[in-house]
Amino acid sequence: MNELTILTTLAVVHFVALMSPGPDFALVVQNATRYGRQTGLYIALGLSCGILLHSILSLTGISYLVHQQPIVFALLQLAGGSYLSYLGYGALKASWSSLRQPKINHTEAAQPSLLLSNRREAFSRGFATNILNPKALVFFVSLMSSLVPASMSLSGKGIALVILWSLSLLWFSFLAWVLSTQRMQNKIKAMAVYINLLCGLLFTVIGVTILWQSLLAIAQRF
Repeated sequence: MNELTILTTLAVVHFVALMSPGPDFALVVQNATRYGRQTGLYIALGLSCGILLHSILSLTGISYLVHQQPIVFALLQLAGGSYLSYLGYGALKASWSSLRQPKINHTEAAQPSLLLSNRREAFSRGFATNILNPKALVFFVSLMSSLVPASMSLSGKGIALVILWSLSLLWFSFLAWVLSTQRMQNKIKAMAVYINLLCGLLFTVIGVTILWQSLLAIAQRF
């Protein structure tokens, strides 16, 4: 395949993966619907920067080396699973509090204790959610090794990185923008607590699954 074909295929595969439900998708939905556009956009920026770092590490072979070291990869799984479980616990706890006190309105519920109160915090949560997800590491190792040949030019690899980063930023920003419009906010206001609950369950299930896999991998080594 020529470089144009490779880059087009890479863009299509990556975009399809972006639209698939997962921790990144759930994080944008959860926070854009609950806390608004600015939080959603900075989470989108954090997620896309995490994807950029994963892409760079995969292109340089660092991610492959990590994946080939069972203990190191298991420890990454342990960290990632713990973080996603932590996000799930926080979301479930907030949802439970809201369901027990339904008279608290949406604005009052988003107090500083729960609200991502600044841009840095929103960006950091997006970045950490993506970079600590071991499934993302495996995806990018597979994507780069199967679609980007070692013989590809440096400019071609640079364009591939730009494509992966820009598609991620555009998709997650679009999602955050749509979910935070006034019309959409009015429609989902009554369902916000259930969206948060669903996202919390997704984080928890994925996090616990990753934790279980990491513990099994560590146990098999000893």
